[in-house]
Amino acid sequence: MNIRATKLAAGRLAAPLLALLFFAAGLAQAADKLVGIHSARVMSQSMPWMAQEAGLFKKYNLDFSLVFISSSGIVTAALLGGDAEMTVTGGVGNVAAYSRGSTDVVFIGGVKNTMTQTLVAGGAIKKPEDLKGKKIGVSRIGGNSHYFTIQALRRFGMDASRDVQFIQTGGDPETFAAFVSGSIDVANLTPPTDALAIARGYHYVIYGPDLKIPYAATAFVTKRSVIAKRPQVIGNFMRAMAETAKVMHTDREFVYRVLGKYLRVTDRNVLDSAYNAEIKVLEPRLVIKPESLQAILDELSQTDARAKKVKPQELIDSRYLDEMEKSGFFDQLWAKK
Repeated sequence: MNIRATKLAAGRLAAPLLALLFFAAGLAQAADKLVGIHSARVMSQSMPWMAQEAGLFKKYNLDFSLVFISSSGIVTAALLGGDAEMTVTGGVGNVAAYSRGSTDVVFIGGVKNTMTQTLVAGGAIKKPEDLKGKKIGVSRIGGNSHYFTIQALRRFGMDASRDVQFIQTGGDPETFAAFVSGSIDVANLTPPTDALAIARGYHYVIYGPDLKIPYAATAFVTKRSVIAKRPQVIGNFMRAMAETAKVMHTDREFVYRVLGKYLRVTDRNVLDSAYNAEIKVLEPRLVIKPESLQAILDELSQTDARAKKVKPQELIDSRYLDEMEKSGFFDQLWAKK
């Protein structure tokens, strides 16, 4: 074969190869970018970590980035400001914003509709009554941990504004560090950090799961305007989360590996304790319960009359959950072993 023929043959072989490479590059670039924010480094807000490690974002053609910002109020502000299009956070900041007129905010699914925070202490602080006059560490004033403490103390006849002093720490790990160092007397903690404290010899003063306080503790919140612009992308995200919920409920070992990686908690007893407590209240089909939002509205209405006029149904767009139910997606998903 002469040089010209060789070049022609090489060209014929190279053309399909180049086309394949360009096609593969196009597929890689086609993933839909989506920025999300979560407000706590805890098990109930770990679903994006789980989805990433399980390859579910890739399965649904999503390039999802997750940013941590402590406090649901700050997360809501970032969402409304356009810094993200999806949030995994507690409900109070979003409900408060809606009550003030930011009706673009919308709940599209739930992870946890019951509060599972706990109050942990050491030494002589053993009963709820012993909390009077003590410094209690919470992640953020106005956030989930603060709200839980107010509600829990109320159930034992105490007024949080009068009987205790709140110390804002910034997050669960920071609360735990402040507690161990002695900067605070009592720690408000969430699984798995509470189990870590118990493993170190501290004890529960108030065990939140026993109180069954209704509250949109962890939910998927976006904006109506985002859904209008990117309905398919948000739908793919919710399907990825639905599959993640199945994984979390059925593959304990995988959950432990991911929590170990992201939270650096590897003690088997700690993980067992956290998982056993938390998995009971995580929603397998991502339901957001109206009563969990009503509880927040009731609390807000004590200081903001506008919250009294809001119905929890106004805050919910269940189109993605409804579609997964009607199409049989959920049934097929949970039928798989």
